[in-house]
Amino acid sequence: MPALPRRLARRILFATLLGGALPAFADNWPAALDASLARAGVPRSAAAVLVQDVDATPPVIAQRIQDPMNPASVMKLVTSFAALDRLGPAFSWKTRFATRADIRQQTLHGDLHITGGGDPRLSRERLWLALRDLRAQGVRRIDGDVITDRSFFRLPPHDPGIFDQRPLRPYNAGADALSIDYGAIRVRVQPTAGGAGVSSDPLPAGLAIDNRIRRGQNGSCGDPTNTLVATKAEGASGVRLTLEGALPQGCTEAFDWNLAPLPPDRLFEGMFRAIWKELGGEIGGRFRDGRTPPDARLLVETVSPALPEVLRDMNKWSNNVIAREVLATLGAVSEPGEDSVAAGARAAQRSLASNGIPTAGLVIENGAGLSRNERVTAATLGQMLQSAWRSRTMPELISSLPVAGIDGTARKRLAGSPAAGSAHVKTGALDGVRSIAGYVLANSGRRYVVVLIINHPNAGAAREVQDALMEWVAGL
Repeated sequence: MPALPRRLARRILFATLLGGALPAFADNWPAALDASLARAGVPRSAAAVLVQDVDATPPVIAQRIQDPMNPASVMKLVTSFAALDRLGPAFSWKTRFATRADIRQQTLHGDLHITGGGDPRLSRERLWLALRDLRAQGVRRIDGDVITDRSFFRLPPHDPGIFDQRPLRPYNAGADALSIDYGAIRVRVQPTAGGAGVSSDPLPAGLAIDNRIRRGQNGSCGDPTNTLVATKAEGASGVRLTLEGALPQGCTEAFDWNLAPLPPDRLFEGMFRAIWKELGGEIGGRFRDGRTPPDARLLVETVSPALPEVLRDMNKWSNNVIAREVLATLGAVSEPGEDSVAAGARAAQRSLASNGIPTAGLVIENGAGLSRNERVTAATLGQMLQSAWRSRTMPELISSLPVAGIDGTARKRLAGSPAAGSAHVKTGALDGVRSIAGYVLANSGRRYVVVLIINHPNAGAAREVQDALMEWVAGL
C-alpha cells in the first residue's frame, strides 16, 4: 500500500506519545464499512476497529481501540495465545488407569484408580480403546471400586443454566478433569412417518431417553432441533431425558442432536459402565472420587493430541468446553492447588504482559467468551496478534483459525467474494455482540491484523459489516 501521508503519520505519533486512544482515521475509513453499518442500524461509535500491517507500527484504521469491550468468542484467541506461550506446542493431556491390586483369574482384586488430566479431547472412542487395553491385560472383573481422581483441577461450582437458562445445551457444559465427549451425548434422530426414532450409542448407564417426538405440519426442515424441546428429570434409577416437539414434514433425513443432560462426573461414569459392559466387563464395587495412591502401578494411559490440534478444534468450531478446559489447565499447571479458572486467567494476563502486550481492561472469566463479563480492548488483541505473528508458534496459531469462505465457523463468510480464502479470523457472537479478529492477506501481498468488535443492540445484523471490512482489507 502507498505510504501514509506525513500529516497522518504525525497524528499517529502525537497520539501515541500522549498515551491516548488513537482516533479513527477518516482518510482511510472505507465507505463500504460505513454503508454496511448504516444498513445494520449500528452507529460507527459502537464499533472498535483496528487494521494494522503485521510488520508496521502505524495502524491503517484505529477507532475505540483502547475501550474494553465484550469480545464474545474472540476471547478464545487470548486463551490460545497464552496456552501456546505457557504450555508449548508439544503439550498434551494424559488420563491414567492404575491400581495397587493384583490381577488373578481375570479379576482385579481391588480398586481401579483413574486419574484425570483435564483432557479436552477425551472421547468415547479413546475410552473404549483404553478399556480394551485393560481387558487385554486380563481384567474382566473389577472386584473393588472405580475411584476417579479429579484433583488436577480445582474448580468453582458450575451452573450450566446460569448464562442463558439453557442447561442442556452442550456449550454450557463445564470443565472437569475427567470430561468426556465435551460433556455431551449425541442423540441420533431418524424421522419416521409418525414421529422419529432416537438412539445414542452408547447410551450412558444411568440415563434413559423418553421419546415423544411427533410429526408436525407441512414445511421445510431448516434446523430440525429448533422445533424440538429436551427436558430432564431425576428419578430413582437415574436421569430421564424427555424429547418432544413436532418435526416438520420436510424433515426426512437423520440428524444428530447434541445434549448435555448429565454433569461431567456422571457422564464419565455412565460412559465407562456402558462401554465396560459391552466389552464383557463387570464391576463389583461402586464409583467414587478419591486420590490415586502414589504407589499405584500404571495399567493403561491414553494421551490426547498435542495442543495445536486441540486449539484447532477449539477455534475452528468455537468449542466453549475446550476453551474452559484449556484455561483451567493453564491455571492447574501455573498455580497447582489454586482455583484453576482464576489461576488460568492470571496466567493469561502474565503471558500477555511478558510479551509486552497491554492488559488494561482485560477481564477473563472462562476463556471461552461465553460471558457477559469478559472484556478486552482492540489494542490488546491487535498487539497480541502482532506478537503472535513474530513468535515461534505463529504457524500453530494461524492454522487453528477458521478460513473465511473455506472452513469452520467462517466457512459461509465472503461466499463468492474474491477475498474468500484470504482471511484467517476468529468470529464471535452473543446477543448484542459481533466480533472478528485475525489476519487478512491483501492483494498487495501484505498481511494485516484485523480486529472488529461491535457492542450494540443491533449487532446481530452486523455480519455484513464484518465481511465489508475483510473485503476492503483484502483489496489493499
